Amino acid sequence: MAVLQKIRQRSLLLILVIGFCLLAFIIGDLFNNGGFSQTAKDVGSINGKDISFEDFRLKVSNVEKSGQGMSSTQAANRVWDQEISIALLTDEFEKLGIRVGESHIIEALKADQNIGQNPMFLNAAGMFDIVKFKEYFKSNPEQAQFIKDREKDAALNAKFQIYNTLVKSGIYTTESEGKLKYEMEANKANFDYVSVLYSTIKDSDVTVSDAEITEYMKKNEKRFKAEESREIEYVLIDEKASPEDEAEVKTTINSLLSGRVVYNQTTGKNDTLPGFRGATDNIEFVNANSDIPYDSTYVAKKDLPAEHAEQLFNLAQGEVYGPYMFGQYYCISKSLGRKAGANAKASHILISYEGTQVPNKKEKRTKEEAKAKAEMLLAQVQANPSSFMMLALTSSDDSSAQKGGDLGYFSQGQMVKPFNDFVFNNSIGKIGLVETDFGFHIINITDKQDAIRLATIAQKVEPSDATSDVIFNKAVKFEMDANEKDFAAVAKEAALTVNPAVKVKVMDENFGSIGNQRQIVRWAFEKGTNVGDVKRFEVANVGNVIAKLKKVHDVGLMPISEARPSLEPMLKNKKKAEKIKAKMTGTSLEAIAKANNAAVQQAVDVTLENPSLPGVGPEQKVVGVAFGLTANKVSGAIEGNAGVYVVKTKLVFKAPALKSHADYIAKLKSQNASASGRVIPALKADAKIEDNRAQFNY
Repeated sequence: MAVLQKIRQRSLLLILVIGFCLLAFIIGDLFNNGGFSQTAKDVGSINGKDISFEDFRLKVSNVEKSGQGMSSTQAANRVWDQEISIALLTDEFEKLGIRVGESHIIEALKADQNIGQNPMFLNAAGMFDIVKFKEYFKSNPEQAQFIKDREKDAALNAKFQIYNTLVKSGIYTTESEGKLKYEMEANKANFDYVSVLYSTIKDSDVTVSDAEITEYMKKNEKRFKAEESREIEYVLIDEKASPEDEAEVKTTINSLLSGRVVYNQTTGKNDTLPGFRGATDNIEFVNANSDIPYDSTYVAKKDLPAEHAEQLFNLAQGEVYGPYMFGQYYCISKSLGRKAGANAKASHILISYEGTQVPNKKEKRTKEEAKAKAEMLLAQVQANPSSFMMLALTSSDDSSAQKGGDLGYFSQGQMVKPFNDFVFNNSIGKIGLVETDFGFHIINITDKQDAIRLATIAQKVEPSDATSDVIFNKAVKFEMDANEKDFAAVAKEAALTVNPAVKVKVMDENFGSIGNQRQIVRWAFEKGTNVGDVKRFEVANVGNVIAKLKKVHDVGLMPISEARPSLEPMLKNKKKAEKIKAKMTGTSLEAIAKANNAAVQQAVDVTLENPSLPGVGPEQKVVGVAFGLTANKVSGAIEGNAGVYVVKTKLVFKAPALKSHADYIAKLKSQNASASGRVIPALKADAKIEDNRAQFNY
């Protein structure tokens, strides 16, 4: 009673303490998660125009439900890219005064097969009927919002078509450009030169500092602009079975081979149950003891586990092989018999006609014409079977034509019935003609394979509860130790490998070789996560990932460590060029060559279109100087791609003038055809885009 009295006396104090803790929790949540925080209400803005979270969330949800198998982050990324494109293009439409009327919208709607080809909206002639279309939505007011949304999309699409046409129309090629293209291809220069390559100076003799790399990036800021990112190094503790777990599964599998004695409670006697070797109902035995259900398929030797294929394929009926390891499973297999010609290999030539499932788009033909052509080809291949492959390449309407008609191996029932029956009812080498819904097939049976049916008991080798506890405790201990000590030292002590740091951006979800691990990326960008912080993550089918935030890179210039591999060689070459140029002096090529222990070389018939030097590669600047020099004049030192050059032009051959440069204009036009596809990236590069998606747990 004394104890109960004390509890009653302290219950008020206990309630007050709990209440205070809850209040502190709620207030903290308000401050940290939106009540009084500065967290954005919009997922972002594009050129000052906000994108509301609710609209964005609804669009992401619709993409997720579209059946494309996207994760939430992938859907958010797609919608975000669409929002950027729409916002940037809409601004352009408004600047240009692009407007669309009902006719434009209707044409855009008709382009959608779900509308333009919908039987409800077609007239007797099979053409889209605008009256039917309008009447349907007038009589179905519940569909009004749907069509409003579609009309909005159609209007946007119609504006884009006009805009795209304007962009394409604005890209043209002049006669002067065509002439220049011709001269770059046809004019040729012969010149002598001396080169001292950058490779003649050791890289170790030239250094490039971090400051020099930073200075170069600042001068070319657009090229080296980088998004916010994090570098995360990690240790992986695999969730894998122990040798004891493996031995236990092997023992269990072995015990299934022979009969066993069990006590029968009904009869009060011991019963002897047959093992796998003596089992009469193999299907029931497999399904009762295997992690993988019984499969009645006949399997060709090539499809059996490679390491055990020979033994399995040659089993006598009723004989058992195993136990053997296949992937993560311990297996025992019993042969249930062999089937001759279970798989077949064939080639075919398909001749289709109008109305078949694969009509020929290039050569429209009737059924009678197709049959006549097929019979003609059949006669040719029967007279000369070796011509089958070439005739398939040139005559077949099937995609297999590119492989000479070869369809590979297939089993009973995989092909349409007439095709299947011909192949499996005839012997290898038989060539014949059958008709299916696809057209007429000239078929050549090229091979057949025997196959075996196996009853296989497979039990997965998985970590036991005891093993999982050991792994869990090891991972937790590592996390705790790594939060207090050096990460690499703790890993070394635990005989674990620290994996190279993975660089991630705020909306990434892939985490190195581990794959989709959005939780790790999100943690790295949380406000409370600092450099040096360590956290453990349980990853399904992988194990425990203990991650450490190694570096934080804010928005701005690319990290020096990332820029160095591409910039260092170029900056070193610039320094090497200064050293080389100091020695490239003299009044003649011969004198310059002698001073640099080099040789005078010749370049013959070099063009501006293909400005390559033998054994060196493209040297546009060097060739350009050669074309501009007067004959026999020695140039100054030229910094090229591979070294420093001095040239002396001997002859510049000018190609004869042409009356028309239409062919060259056409070449340039084809090169510019994709220019409209570069509009969005160009607009995006100059836009002011604020991305707050990470604050909404995408």
